[in-house]
Amino acid sequence: MLAGENGCEKQEKVNLLGFSRAKMEEFFLSLGEKRFRATQVIQWIHQHGVADFEQMTNISKPLRLKLTEVAEVRSPEIIYHNISKDGTKKWVMRLDGGNSVETVLIPEGNRGTLCVSSQVGCSLDCSFCSTGKQGFNRNLSAAEIIGQVWVALRSFGEYDPSREKPITNVVMMGMGEPLLNFDNVVDAMSLMMDDFGYGISKRRLTLSTAGVVPAIDKLGDLTDVSLAISLHAPDDALRNILVPINKKYPIAELLAACHRYLGKLSDRRKITVEYTLIKGVNDQPEQARALAQLLKGIPCKINLIPFNPFPSSDYQRPSKAAIEQFQHILGYAGHVATVRTTRGDDIDAACGQLVGRVDDKTRRSLKYIPVTSLDTVGINVVADKAL
Repeated sequence: MLAGENGCEKQEKVNLLGFSRAKMEEFFLSLGEKRFRATQVIQWIHQHGVADFEQMTNISKPLRLKLTEVAEVRSPEIIYHNISKDGTKKWVMRLDGGNSVETVLIPEGNRGTLCVSSQVGCSLDCSFCSTGKQGFNRNLSAAEIIGQVWVALRSFGEYDPSREKPITNVVMMGMGEPLLNFDNVVDAMSLMMDDFGYGISKRRLTLSTAGVVPAIDKLGDLTDVSLAISLHAPDDALRNILVPINKKYPIAELLAACHRYLGKLSDRRKITVEYTLIKGVNDQPEQARALAQLLKGIPCKINLIPFNPFPSSDYQRPSKAAIEQFQHILGYAGHVATVRTTRGDDIDAACGQLVGRVDDKTRRSLKYIPVTSLDTVGINVVADKAL
């Protein structure tokens, strides 16, 4: 509730941007309207990019007036936008409360992959990831998650159904651990896949997790999006260091959860195994052989990610020869292993480099002084720099 004139309370408007179809139907039923209004409004918002109810011309004028009084369509505020020399786009979006998150769009031929954030910062503190070193502030709402897709699509101008979609793939691989913001992420993903929303195929919508095992099982009961796991090590001893959540959910439990998830899908799909290659840490031939053995019998494809440096990290990217040797060993063992092309690193948009602005509730940033591309354009990004 907000204070109005003469001390009266004024109802805060409901932001419809993150409403799944089920929640949108509930909203219109609460207004005494028919369910089909939900589909109409979802199409206007997500397929046409319309935020003004007055422009929703197939809705009656009285209902448009009512919606204007009680609801809004509000996306995060863009405070920074840059385009890499390779065409990668990065947005920094300010959220309620002053924190910000980063979103990245990677174009490649007829495909456009959008990397979406789910949390302000991250609580998991993976040692090779810049996001985790910012600490953690809060979960994003469904509106703040889907708002990143909405903003990215609107950057291409007026909606044209005859034009190829500029965003064909969405990956929940931005800032944060998606499964620790379970309900909001599931709601946002349902909108992404909804035919009246963004129509993203379940094969082209990927959720990446560091391994929150109970949430993987719960996810399989509610949706059938593609799953990626951030593995990064062939054994528990090393993964405990690189991905600390492994101490709670070790590799054997994680892989068993992946098997269960695949068993719930109606089609034959594979898990994507993400493996960041770090020089002298996890890039040795014996580690490639151990990884090949570990993943034997698991329907998967392995995505090798050369480490992307960030300030204050002592890790280094392996040589091209070491990367190729690692890939060759996996291939010889019968695995499909690809090397992710580094994109957008000149604007700090590459994998592991996303930071945004995090008012750190975990106080982790007292040990870490981030320097981001935003500082170079005069935006006061990090208010919690340690001295």
